[in-house]
Amino acid sequence: MRIDRVQNSCLAVLSTNSVVSMAPSKPTIVLTGFGPFGGYKINSSWVAVKELADIGLDDDNFNLEVKEISVEYEAIDKKVPGLWKKHKPLLMVHVGVSGFAQAITLEQLAHNYGYNQTDIKKKCPKHNCCKRNGEETLKSTIDMQDIAESDRVKKSGINVAVSQDPGRYCCDYIYYTSLSMKQAHTVFIHVPPLNRPYSGNDLALGIKAIITAILERISVQHN
Repeated sequence: MRIDRVQNSCLAVLSTNSVVSMAPSKPTIVLTGFGPFGGYKINSSWVAVKELADIGLDDDNFNLEVKEISVEYEAIDKKVPGLWKKHKPLLMVHVGVSGFAQAITLEQLAHNYGYNQTDIKKKCPKHNCCKRNGEETLKSTIDMQDIAESDRVKKSGINVAVSQDPGRYCCDYIYYTSLSMKQAHTVFIHVPPLNRPYSGNDLALGIKAIITAILERISVQHN
């Protein structure tokens, strides 16, 4: 009788564990921002990402993972593929600061060549390119103009523009790196420096509206 009770208990545990392991996991959204560099001791991209992590997406159907990336080509080479492998994200969103941006800017494409500007470690990528023998440019399959003009983004009250040139520095480099892994469901967002004119909270709300608009379109495509 005692042996039977032990066996039954073990079967109950195995049955419970089987149910847990079969439960579907939530899709993950990975959101990255950059650390300090040059004249940007506080990088508005990371401030906005942290603010959004605190605010949340108002949707419990997704996991949000945030990561700060150092402004180094080598760090991008090491960390970004790892994020793809670990999280297998439904959406990869990279955010960076641009001193030229006067609005939140959606980048449509990224470049493979022309990386001759040194990072914070005074280094450039080998051969000044992202992927040796890779295509000259890679384009996200997400229609950035469509996202910028979406009702969701317009209702946020944040000005959103679209660009075809991320700048051939770490922003461009990280975007090409992710696009080379999956052109669908990958986006890069440039934000202005803090308080020019938007606060960190404003930037977070704008990014949130952009992500929500993209997720709505992904949902429609999958249904």
